[in-house]
Amino acid sequence: MGTDKKLVIGLFGFGVVGEGLYRVLHQTPSLKAEIRKVCIKHPGKKRNAPLELFTTEKNDLLFDTDINVIVEVIDDADAAFDIVQTAFKNGKAVVSASKKMIAEHLTEILQLQKETGLPFLCEAAACASIPVIRNLEEYYDNDLLHGIKAIVNGSTNFILTKMFEDKLDYSEALLLAQQLGFAESNPALDVEGYDAVNKWTFLLTHAYGIIPKKEDLLFTGIQNILLTDANVAREKNYDIKLVAQAQKLKNGKVAAFVLPQFVTHDDHLSFVKNEYNGVVIESGFADKQFFYGKGAGSFPTASAVLSDISALRYDYHYEYKKLYYHTPGELSHDFFVKAYVSFNQLADVPKEDFEWIEEWHGGQERSYFVGVIHFEKLVKDHWWKQHGVSLILTPDSIIENIEIRNLKKRSLELAGIV
Repeated sequence: MGTDKKLVIGLFGFGVVGEGLYRVLHQTPSLKAEIRKVCIKHPGKKRNAPLELFTTEKNDLLFDTDINVIVEVIDDADAAFDIVQTAFKNGKAVVSASKKMIAEHLTEILQLQKETGLPFLCEAAACASIPVIRNLEEYYDNDLLHGIKAIVNGSTNFILTKMFEDKLDYSEALLLAQQLGFAESNPALDVEGYDAVNKWTFLLTHAYGIIPKKEDLLFTGIQNILLTDANVAREKNYDIKLVAQAQKLKNGKVAAFVLPQFVTHDDHLSFVKNEYNGVVIESGFADKQFFYGKGAGSFPTASAVLSDISALRYDYHYEYKKLYYHTPGELSHDFFVKAYVSFNQLADVPKEDFEWIEEWHGGQERSYFVGVIHFEKLVKDHWWKQHGVSLILTPDSIIENIEIRNLKKRSLELAGIV
């Protein structure tokens, strides 16, 4: 577009993020961007903007030749993709904050970008105020990116923080999150891990050139974690976080998942509290970088949208270097993980699937053990998701080769020690 061209915006959605964008644009006149029209669902709702700005007709935005940027911040994935498609076909750049839409339609979006040459930017869809996509795109070469671990959902992080710091049980912490607006009245998308895994699908594209479907990634949320699990973690000097993780294995493939995990108190992610998000990136020569910021909210999310809009002045596109200019990464399930498993009834847990069990604690309230299991077994059988069972990965949970451990174990058995 060029730095001298004015950006004329058609905005879909005027909720928390849409109104935040409207307000921050009024405070950044140097950007030379204006919202021409806003498409909304419910015209009768009172809004803090001139009435003539709003319409319920999407074509008033999509077919207006003066509008050269479409920004969509709505929560309907199907409607959002329809907006994106039509915007591209009408020669308009797109900025989006709809993680579910991007996760479900990334392949089609990439094709539309190829056909039209138009940019699609979505920094706000991942970690709100944290510029993680731009950094993965521009800074980290695929061959040198060892791993990435992140807290990408503020609602679950808020609940876990309250379970640890205020010793609330899960239901009390969830209710508090709903009262403060950090969780929806129907919180399943957040607490069961769907929001986090949606974000992780396209972050893996920017990190490793992988385009996974949601069903390709093993995930769950925090819905089965109890206060007793938090108490065990506290005894071991751990916190519990819902962690999205990707790690390059020795064979060059990538292990990736979204699961609850114990983190040590010196882990960067341990410092991420309440509704904040955090990302730790480990690369070959730069060691670790830690990104921290608000993962939700009006102005933090609007700031990411604003950054994308600003980048359009310089004709910025995601180049998807790891996808198009490198050999894209490949997901693997061929590795082992060490996990803590707590349960009400032993019959609910196939302990025979574990390679070995390192700890075992039986208790009147709840029993648990810590053991090593092949990741593929978790993929194929979802016993660990059922009510009454909690599975939490240990720190440094990924184990690639258990042969040496098995040899040590066998030598102990022969010596009669185990």
